[in-house]
Amino acid sequence: MKMVKCPYCGKVAATLLLGRPVSNIGVTKVCDTLRLYRSVPVAAEKLGCSRAYIYKVLKAEGLTAKDMIKR
Repeated sequence: MKMVKCPYCGKVAATLLLGRPVSNIGVTKVCDTLRLYRSVPVAAEKLGCSRAYIYKVLKAEGLTAKDMIKR
């Protein structure tokens, strides 16, 4: 639970943490999985993350999914 302060009345209330949990999958593991399965949707399913996360990790390293699949 997370405690937040109401901007209107100033009371403190407990809230549940909502949203997608943070993935900390390394670029090496993403690249290896892409090379093995040669498909972003399948690699995302095997890693337990979203396709967008795979693209985000690759983009941060200056790579593309197409490059990883070709290699």
